[in-house]
Amino acid sequence: VLDLEDRARRLDEALGWVARACGRRLTTPAKLHRAMTQRARLRWRRDLSPALADVALGCHSVLELRYLRDVERAHGLPAGRRQAVRRRQGGRWYDDVHYAGYRTRVELDGRVAHPDEGRFRDLRRDNAAVAGGDVVLRYGWADVTGEACACAAQVAAVLRRNGWGGVPRRCGPACVMGKGQ
Repeated sequence: VLDLEDRARRLDEALGWVARACGRRLTTPAKLHRAMTQRARLRWRRDLSPALADVALGCHSVLELRYLRDVERAHGLPAGRRQAVRRRQGGRWYDDVHYAGYRTRVELDGRVAHPDEGRFRDLRRDNAAVAGGDVVLRYGWADVTGEACACAAQVAAVLRRNGWGGVPRRCGPACVMGKGQ
């Protein structure tokens, strides 16, 4: 069991490096993919290849990758737009996930990207979104990794209230999706 946990932790670290490097524009998913194909042997190739496609969509952290995989895709939610730009006076904001047609934004708070001193910047961004008519949902690591089904149920409820006609699905037998909704 420890070996599996250690492997998962190391893989998350590798995915984090990839996502952060691309998010900071130090490289691109296409360049990393080319480099990967030039190597005969590469640890975690099977996991890194699909993650590169998700990084190209705009996932800039392991938390954002996990949200995409374990919350959005696993439960059949509509695809949100990642790193959606919102112009503001003096600059711009980037929303982690924006479900534009449903006036819903999801912010994912990892410790690195959202230190305590940035809390008020995040509150101002959320308040501006709400003032403009959008709903903002905010999740952290424990929510996405430990309560993915509950997060999905909450996001689905807001999306449905805001016009999404889709039906979320349960990701497995223990999934809470649909229970008590």
